[in-house]
Amino acid sequence: MKSVPKLIRRFIGIMLLSTFLILLLNLAVLTFVGSEQTPNSSPYTTADEVANLLKKNGTEYVLDNTAQRELQKNDVWAIFIDNDTHRVVWHTDNLPPNIPTEYSLSDISNLTLGYIEDYPTYVGEGNNGIMVLGYPKNRYWKEMWPSWDYNLIAHLPQTLLIAFLCNIILIFIIYITVTGRLVKSVNPIINGIKGLTSGNRITLKEKGVLSELAKNINQASETLDSQNRILEKRETARANWIAGVSHDIRTPLSMVMGYAGQLENDENLSDSEHQKAAVIVKQSERMKNLINDLNLTSKLEYNMQPINPTKENLISTVRQVVVDFINMDIDDKHPIQWKTDEDLTLCPVNVDKNLIKRAISNLIQNSINHNEQGCSIYVSVISEDENCSVIISDDGIGATEEQIEKLNNAPHYMVCDENTTEQRHGLGLLIVKQIIAAHDGTTSIWHNSDGGFSVKLTLPIQK
Repeated sequence: MKSVPKLIRRFIGIMLLSTFLILLLNLAVLTFVGSEQTPNSSPYTTADEVANLLKKNGTEYVLDNTAQRELQKNDVWAIFIDNDTHRVVWHTDNLPPNIPTEYSLSDISNLTLGYIEDYPTYVGEGNNGIMVLGYPKNRYWKEMWPSWDYNLIAHLPQTLLIAFLCNIILIFIIYITVTGRLVKSVNPIINGIKGLTSGNRITLKEKGVLSELAKNINQASETLDSQNRILEKRETARANWIAGVSHDIRTPLSMVMGYAGQLENDENLSDSEHQKAAVIVKQSERMKNLINDLNLTSKLEYNMQPINPTKENLISTVRQVVVDFINMDIDDKHPIQWKTDEDLTLCPVNVDKNLIKRAISNLIQNSINHNEQGCSIYVSVISEDENCSVIISDDGIGATEEQIEKLNNAPHYMVCDENTTEQRHGLGLLIVKQIIAAHDGTTSIWHNSDGGFSVKLTLPIQK
């Protein structure tokens, strides 16, 4: 089953693509967040800048106005601790009242690492002192005692790679586990759909995540099976009806033909009566041929006609039919010209010789019947690629484009002359197409350059 591995590959591909896109999104978000934390916006950098901008004017310290506004904007307070006295010698106006003004060395060490009264503090080195910035309590979180094992840092790339691979494997296992039941349920569904296309009766277990779909397939199978049984009964009845009618008509038709033949040859009848008897004989012969055609096309349609293929030279088989028609054309109203290349002497095909001769005869007779005023008929056999083809054309009245289209695409269509009650193209061509199709060949119909009717029969070469 090729479709199930393909489905699994698609699932895995979706999983890998999803993982890649998630990692890419995380990287993009991390890059964006990191870009917001630029070095210039770091509180440590800000503390150094404010310390450098604090100038001593006599006994007082003065901070640049721009720096003061920036601190006020961010709700940051600042103090400057003298190196010698460890006392606060300058501070901003928004200094909280609970902030000490004198510090020991241990206090300075603590505020450098962490907090003063829960305010996160950052230190910058100034002239003969340190600048301390205090940010709002919920602005930053500080890790006061950072300490990392050196081996961990040294092997961090390998550790991250292993962690990444472990995550991928874990995601893969979870994905396969979750989709396993779905894939297991899909396999019978696919087999069921294939069974529907082949006409088999399907009964799937209606359970699992696709139970509703399995139920619908079972219902469709029951519907198709019921319809097939009805169609089979109808087609059997039609075939039996054709066979029965053909059998019942043969006996009275033979009597009509016999008596009509006697009347046609009776010297006591007038010329008008002889002509009427001749018409009866001719039309009776047409009815007989029609009955034979109905039987044959019914058998071919339902594969009831036994086909006994043998290896034959198609050129020889077609030539035999052509010679028979040439011998029958006493009035020379329908001359047949053999257009096959003389260098082509062998065209082997695996066919039922009698059926192929019947198909060729039907096409030649078709040109004769539909061109009562006479026409030339051209027959040729050609070899092309892996096929042998027979082309039968005439320069008669042909057929309209609409009729040609219907003859090529509607196998049961009967094309009738608008001015007569006789069929121009019907069962004869249908039988030809059925015979050729039974031999794995093709039939095509078109207008030739003379405006007449052309048919090409193509059969595979037997090697």
